[in-house]
Amino acid sequence: MDDSTDEDGLRLLVVGLDAACRPVLEPLFESGATPTLERLFETGTSGPLESQIPPWTASAWPSLYTGKNPGKHGVYDFLSFDGYDWDVVNSTHVRERPVWELLSEHGVSSVVVNVPVTHPSREFDGALLPGMTAPEDPVCHPEGILEDVKLACGDYRIYPQSGPEPDRSIDGYERTIELRGKAFRYLCRRIDPGFGFLQFQQTDSVFHERPGDKAAIEAVYREVDRQLAETIEETDPDTVLVVSDHGMGRVSGPEFRINEFLREQGYVRTQNGGEGMPDWSKAWENDLLEGEDAGDHEERVLERAMNVAATFGITTQRVAGALDRVGLAEPIGRRIPNDMIRAASEQVDFHNSKAYMRSKSELGVRINLAGREPNGQVPESEYERVRDDIITDLSAVRTPGGEPMFDAVEPRETFFEGPYVDDAPDIVTVPADFDTAVVADLGAEQFGDPLEPWNHKRTGIVAAAGAGIDDSAALEGATIFDVAPTICSLFDVPVDAAMDGTPLPIVDGGREAEYPAYEPEPIAATDDRVVEERLSDLGYL
Repeated sequence: MDDSTDEDGLRLLVVGLDAACRPVLEPLFESGATPTLERLFETGTSGPLESQIPPWTASAWPSLYTGKNPGKHGVYDFLSFDGYDWDVVNSTHVRERPVWELLSEHGVSSVVVNVPVTHPSREFDGALLPGMTAPEDPVCHPEGILEDVKLACGDYRIYPQSGPEPDRSIDGYERTIELRGKAFRYLCRRIDPGFGFLQFQQTDSVFHERPGDKAAIEAVYREVDRQLAETIEETDPDTVLVVSDHGMGRVSGPEFRINEFLREQGYVRTQNGGEGMPDWSKAWENDLLEGEDAGDHEERVLERAMNVAATFGITTQRVAGALDRVGLAEPIGRRIPNDMIRAASEQVDFHNSKAYMRSKSELGVRINLAGREPNGQVPESEYERVRDDIITDLSAVRTPGGEPMFDAVEPRETFFEGPYVDDAPDIVTVPADFDTAVVADLGAEQFGDPLEPWNHKRTGIVAAAGAGIDDSAALEGATIFDVAPTICSLFDVPVDAAMDGTPLPIVDGGREAEYPAYEPEPIAATDDRVVEERLSDLGYL
């Protein structure tokens, strides 16, 4: 590795704040909690940054760092599906060129720290420590660099739970963020890159883990601001670009259980006994506590009893609802054997259903199509009719208050374009102003109070300050697809003509070029239970 690939120093620092948006930032600015961020917004230019559909971390960050929609890069969710099997996505599922690899081809070195869905890394000029969906202690680029980072910085972790601090504690959040900044600065000293990309995930996860906790939210942002101040002071970037993948806000409308609706419409068939989609969070939580692999146990008498009870409608979902109302769901859930949970959970029978929601984070319904799925129930000749019927049915859904449940229910082709459109859900459902929520649950009424009172919104933020920035330019209409072309333009690197965005008006419009087809690595399994448990804890699975 060349430790000095760019003699001009750090020309551009991109700061990724997962879930940041004006409604979150304004109170922090007013309280004085984030002076560095506030100064960047005031001295440069800023505006809303529209996310994609779906506006969720695992799909949105690849869209941001490739400049291409999921139909081109291939990632729609935290999960990928092969028939009825699934795996957590990783960088091998991203089938387009990350911007740091494009810069590397033009002689620009990079340091990339904590960007989601970047493990395992391909070769490029620079260094990369991956973010969410990577296992703890991953192989980084270049190999062995993580050990150097830990030695230089005292520690490093991707997930706060991996440290000695209590789970979901402010101390754990702050220490994780501190190590993020230290690692980035160490790598910049070692590499002397032209481009830096530093992402902070706790600005999102604090809302999932401690919803509405102002003290925790402010503590997270204070530490992010502190690390940003030290990073700017030490690396002295010419330009700083702050971006988010989506926004965050309260969900005041109801939660809609799509699979329960589809069951009543005759599309979903159900089963008990653990062969369908499990109750994610409790299942993995209990497996990990017991040190066991899911599905490896023999059926016990108690499990059989729970399974019989489920046939009479006494399911863990319904029990959990009652426990939650008295504040006992989590402590009791931690003590129920995992196989009992799976035995008593009513689940979608994917093999024998016609259509279903696999994962709430992809915001869509999948059709069990003959010839495409291993046990497809819908003949290809009926595909369009069935899809149109489901779209019509879902479009007509109203909340208990009489409001439309969805802003849009459309075929996938409305939102995605590219060679991997066939990997998308067949029908895309967009909750009304993201003030309602969709889930894949069964065993409850179609509507209920949202399990997650804070969740993603489609509008994030972008701010830019420094050399080469026209701070008088308005940023209305900016999207996450515009970030990668803007980065290219700031380095005078030709923009990939296949990118879906264009350079933001804060920079001179870049040249376009046709690049050779990207040759991604073969898809490799993630198959890491700790990653799955982390995503489950955050409510993504």
